[in-house]
Amino acid sequence: MGELTHIDRKGRAKMVDVTHKPHTKREAAAIARIKMKPQTMKLIKEAGIEKGDVLQVARVAGIMGAKKTSELIPLCHPLPVTSVALDFELKDEESIIEIRSRVKTLAQTGVEMEALTAVTIAALTVYDMCKAVDKEMTIVDVMLMEKKGGKSGEFKRIT
Repeated sequence: MGELTHIDRKGRAKMVDVTHKPHTKREAAAIARIKMKPQTMKLIKEAGIEKGDVLQVARVAGIMGAKKTSELIPLCHPLPVTSVALDFELKDEESIIEIRSRVKTLAQTGVEMEALTAVTIAALTVYDMCKAVDKEMTIVDVMLMEKKGGKSGEFKRIT
């Protein structure tokens, strides 16, 4: 296991210096799931939520979240995000919406946090739009699935 990069020798928080690192193509994918009542899933599928199209609003929110990650996570570098894709899979049997993101950049550091922020903000948006009909929704399984590029190489979660 490596050392913590966001803490200096005296135990103080620090932003990692990436000045010397080259700009390289980087990519990350993440997932989150939001579990709900079957009736809530039905309303989403039938466009029955009063606030509007839940998945389209969540998609835009997730994209915006990825672009604003450095404003939300104190030690993240602001990155030129070049692509954010969000996809939703509705799993009727489990009453779960699975949210997947893929974020890309050409930068000096990776976009793992942007991918995780995208799915988390999208899940929170689903919750916000549907809370009037289902306050028991649960956001679960937020995790990095894959990363490419950079000194640490590739990571792919085995599921």
